[in-house]
Amino acid sequence: MQDIHEEHKGVSYQTVHEDDAGVRVDNFLIRVLKGVPKSMIYRILRKGEVRVNKKRIKPEYKLQSGDEVRIPPLRMTENKVVLPSANLDKVSALRNAVLYENDGLMVINKPCFMPVHGGSGVSYGVIEALRSLRPDLHFLELAHRLDRETSGCLIVAKKRSVLRQLHEQFREKNMQKQYLALVRGDFSKRITTVRAPLTKNVLMSGERVVRVDEVNGKPSVTDFKVRERFRDVTLVEAYPHTGRTHQIRVHLAYKSHPILGDDKYGDREFDRGFEHLGLDRMFLHAEHITFTDPVINKEVTIYAPLPDDLEKLLKNIREQDGEDNV
Repeated sequence: MQDIHEEHKGVSYQTVHEDDAGVRVDNFLIRVLKGVPKSMIYRILRKGEVRVNKKRIKPEYKLQSGDEVRIPPLRMTENKVVLPSANLDKVSALRNAVLYENDGLMVINKPCFMPVHGGSGVSYGVIEALRSLRPDLHFLELAHRLDRETSGCLIVAKKRSVLRQLHEQFREKNMQKQYLALVRGDFSKRITTVRAPLTKNVLMSGERVVRVDEVNGKPSVTDFKVRERFRDVTLVEAYPHTGRTHQIRVHLAYKSHPILGDDKYGDREFDRGFEHLGLDRMFLHAEHITFTDPVINKEVTIYAPLPDDLEKLLKNIREQDGEDNV
């Protein structure tokens, strides 16, 4: 489910992310408005109640990244996400997760296991928690997304004008993101860039799975650089040039270097050998993000320190490798 920010009188606005670029607006609404009959969706489209960038559109209109979709008030009981209590430990902990903030945006160090938004069986996510913590802010929206299992830099816009400018930077590839991943094996020196088109598939269970598809996939590019080598694993830096769903995870698995702890694309049997060292989740962390802050009109680079659990895992691996070499 996409995150929907409700405005006055029940009208809501949805900003289209890069992954939904090229999707027909009718199919987009069918997915976003779970529980709303298709007949109602086509009726509001026909009557012009749905607007894209303030203009009427036809059902076959293909969305572009950064488009703003106006959705009229509808009965979406299945889609409704209730704000959590600000007193919950996981919610209040976000107060100390803010890495950078001004009048137009904030960058937080997203904790692992917390989704960026609620829905699909999840009562709340980062954006709902922040809205609960900061009721003084009338606008609060995700500028991009991170997987539930991924920690690190996440930008949240506090003004619609700032959100539009951030999306423009994503669209024009003027925003640089760097991730850290611990992967299986001795990462090949020959792998510096992976160009493998990706396509999303939805299984019968509703689970999303991304695969390399040379024929129908969307162009996807990731650069890689080795930071540290160990006996059986390698710590690599990943620099995605495109923002496809699960891009880094799939590109690494495609090159036979899956991320440790990745339940969807990883090697569970291999991972078991690291559980005694502290591996209990996917080792993927958004360490740096560089962008032009629209408020001060200057380029900034925000750093999110590696979480304690991942630092401890690396420490234990170094110690084990050292003992084995004695």
